Amino acid sequence: MSEKIKLNLEYVLNSSPRILFPYLQEPNELAQWFADDVNYHDGIYEFVWDNESNRARLVSSKENKSVKFKWLDDEPYFFEIEIIQDELTNDVALSVTDYVKEDNLEDRKQIWNNSIGYLQRVIGA
Repeated sequence: MSEKIKLNLEYVLNSSPRILFPYLQEPNELAQWFADDVNYHDGIYEFVWDNESNRARLVSSKENKSVKFKWLDDEPYFFEIEIIQDELTNDVALSVTDYVKEDNLEDRKQIWNNSIGYLQRVIGA
């Protein structure tokens, strides 16, 4: 298995953490922007893209702050989405941490850009 590199991306969103947070951890809301379908059973999230299933466990959740999912079939890798709010301006951003094979880096960035674009449309940001 080839080593993966850490990818950090940040997106400014015109939304509040309270509105955003359910879209980061609730299966129905995740299915609106993150995956084609999301199923949840016994603490395991099943993310479906193009009829391919990937399973993850929510290992960390801080209300209106962040979520961290650990892939079950791709140890030790995870992805994390953090809501960052500027204390002075109240601007809100999403910080995404993901792991990707180096030769897929640009494709993964584009996938995140598209997904966050879908999220912005879903929440009206």
